[in-house]
Amino acid sequence: MNSDVQIAGDPLALPHLMPPPAAHPSTVAEFAGLARSIAADRAAWSRLVRFDAGSRWYHRLRTGPGYEVWLLSWVPGQGSGLHDHGRSSGVLTVLHGTLTELHETSGTTVRRRLRAGDQRVFAPGYAHEVVNESLEPAVSLHVYSPGLTEMPQHRPLRAAAGRPAAAPVR
Repeated sequence: MNSDVQIAGDPLALPHLMPPPAAHPSTVAEFAGLARSIAADRAAWSRLVRFDAGSRWYHRLRTGPGYEVWLLSWVPGQGSGLHDHGRSSGVLTVLHGTLTELHETSGTTVRRRLRAGDQRVFAPGYAHEVVNESLEPAVSLHVYSPGLTEMPQHRPLRAAAGRPAAAPVR
């Protein structure tokens, strides 16, 4: 069973209260902090980004002991399809633009709009779809621990017959 854990506020927005980043992150907070520190260094990642109308562009940005970091771009209309990340946990951080995450909870499809700076943390087996429903390109950063070895696709949420209507965008 997947759980959708929401953390109120952003403790990472108060850097003076946070310990220095770990040399090798191992906790959810440390991986979220790693994503925030990479996001803050726009000069290091922005020059690497490419936009491809034919397929989602992605680039492995970094690897470390037990994790990897991916940079992805999304032109309007591109999406991931409904998938999970196998045995990997993850942190998704929107770097630029707006993405929509869809996932199912109690038989209802939940839509969540993610803007630049927003983060989502997910556990192994969590199934979701990420789509650029906006009119502008988007860029996201993904940290996986352990490194991503599989990404099983699932039956689409939006096209499935007999599904309840999607919940409003949050």
